[in-house]
Amino acid sequence: MKRNVLIIALIVLFSGAINVSAQNKDKAVFRESKPGFYQNSILRDDREVREKAEPARVNKSFVADLSTAVLPNKVDLYKNKQWHNAPVSQGNTSTCWCFSTTSFMESEIYRISKMQVKLSEMFTVYWEFVEKAKRYIQERGNSAFDEGSEANAVTRIWKKYGVVPEEAYSGLLDGRKYHNHDAMMNEMKSYLSSLKVNSSWEEEVALATIKSIMNHYMGTPPSEISVNGKKITPVQYLKEIIKINPDDYVDILSYIQEPFYKKVEYSVPDNWWHSADYYNVPLDVFISELKNVVRKGYTVSIGGDVSEPGFDRISQCAVVPDFDIPSAYINDDARQFRFSNQTTTDDHGIHLVGYLEKDGKDWYLIKDSGSGSRNNDPKAPEFGYYFFSEDYVKLKMMGFMVHKDAVKDILAKF
Repeated sequence: MKRNVLIIALIVLFSGAINVSAQNKDKAVFRESKPGFYQNSILRDDREVREKAEPARVNKSFVADLSTAVLPNKVDLYKNKQWHNAPVSQGNTSTCWCFSTTSFMESEIYRISKMQVKLSEMFTVYWEFVEKAKRYIQERGNSAFDEGSEANAVTRIWKKYGVVPEEAYSGLLDGRKYHNHDAMMNEMKSYLSSLKVNSSWEEEVALATIKSIMNHYMGTPPSEISVNGKKITPVQYLKEIIKINPDDYVDILSYIQEPFYKKVEYSVPDNWWHSADYYNVPLDVFISELKNVVRKGYTVSIGGDVSEPGFDRISQCAVVPDFDIPSAYINDDARQFRFSNQTTTDDHGIHLVGYLEKDGKDWYLIKDSGSGSRNNDPKAPEFGYYFFSEDYVKLKMMGFMVHKDAVKDILAKF
């Protein structure tokens, strides 16, 4: 009897393995990475200013072959999309957190008041660097100082320093078209490292030096701007003109290393100030809420990992090929497994501006400030966009920021 049971169990196990194998229809290829928007536009702008040529790197990547797939990679297919400014490039910087969330806030301003405005990303970036330097000094060098940050850094900075229109502070000098912070970052990091070596922690002097470095590379941010002939501060512009309340925005997170239905810290290096204001929910709730809020007419600032073989810069689509994991197996554990072994990292922030239902699942229209979305025809409607499958969001996007009114049902459980 026991022998028969064992034989039956082996047959079931073997047949299950066959079924799983049968699902693996997606193929992969090694593709040579040709020079794209980053090399041909951003670095060319840098060369024109600095007269410095950098050869393009050629390498091969293991990627899903989507060349024969039927994919919804045309902007016109996304009838359910919300107003947003045209995509802009973050240049050679790691400030996607600010570009994506600023874009999100521009859409929020339009949703609330129908005002169309282009805001300055670099005003926020400038003051975020000041806050990073301040904490670095206060922690005696035991705090991160780099370009990355999180979506809620934008609301935190706006609450303290305000915000200004793009025309009031572009952060671009000397005829540049694209931002490049390499030299500025090297100089600031070198200066802060010298403070640590010499134990010279005089905050006022150090912050003045950090500001002077940024003023040289980015220009001095305005303390006042003129609106309708009236001089106002950036904080007044926030409160009186665009009328955004930073406290109205919340971050929804999903991972199992922290308790669900608790506000938790998002444990990534870019959360350098250790914010514990993330609302952690199970994955099925995370996805269902995202599907709900976009159907209510909201956009979201969303972030996660874009380094997977299913992230295709030719079709501009992000999918999860079944040689990675079959769709049916994407769950809380699969998501956490990748976060814990660091194959899912918090490496890019983007703005989700629309959706499309296809074959029973959502596809999302993604406005992107990164270079990869700009390798197609600059005149094409798809220039500056990606198209994310629901499975990709489910497996690889860790959290999103949204207006609190859109997720009242979740917040009520905390």
